[in-house]
Formats: sequence, C-alpha cells, structure tokens
Amino acid sequence: MILKIEEKRITPTVISLEMAGRICLGRDCQEVEWRLADLLKREEKKVVFDLSGVNMVDSTGVGILVTCAGRLRKAGGELRLAGVQGSVKDILSMTSVDRVIGTYPSAAAAAE
Repeated sequence: MILKIEEKRITPTVISLEMAGRICLGRDCQEVEWRLADLLKREEKKVVFDLSGVNMVDSTGVGILVTCAGRLRKAGGELRLAGVQGSVKDILSMTSVDRVIGTYPSAAAAAE
C-alpha cells in the first residue's frame, strides 16, 4: 500500500499529518520529509504524526521520524506521534524512538 498523507489542523497552533500505509525506503519516506519541510516553511512548529493507519515502518522510516523530530526541534518546535500500534509500536519501542519522540494514544491527546 502506498503511503497516504492528509493534513489536518487540530488546534490553532497544532497541525496533524494523518498517515496510512507504509513508511518505507523510497518515495514514501521522501514524501514525509517534503511535507514536513512545507510545514516548516509555513512556520508550523507543533506537529503530530498520526500513525494510526500505518501498518509498517522499516529502518529508513524510523530514521525519517527521528530526522523530522530533529528538524522540528532545531526550528524551536516539537513532533509528537499518535495512534502508534501493532508492529509499528514494537519497532519504535525496540529502537527506543518512543523514548525520544513522545507517543500518545490519539492525535487529540498529542495536541494537548
């Protein structure tokens, strides 16, 4: 399944990228980076990646999540992950990414 990304405003200061599919090596990972770059150009600094529809993340995808968190932090913002479940949750836990990037049960909880 190709990665689908939909942008939604949660609060006046928080924006969410809802993702569905796989965050894996290739164009999908590039798309995540491009979307974040676009948000940063628009001065959006509080971002939630809603991964509730993501069913797979490979090592490149893990790297992209960490890179995006670093870029936001450098810009004075923050990345939070929401809806992480199943094998994606296991991978983020095994790689300790869940200790570096805050994870929340839902996008609404992440926005608070």
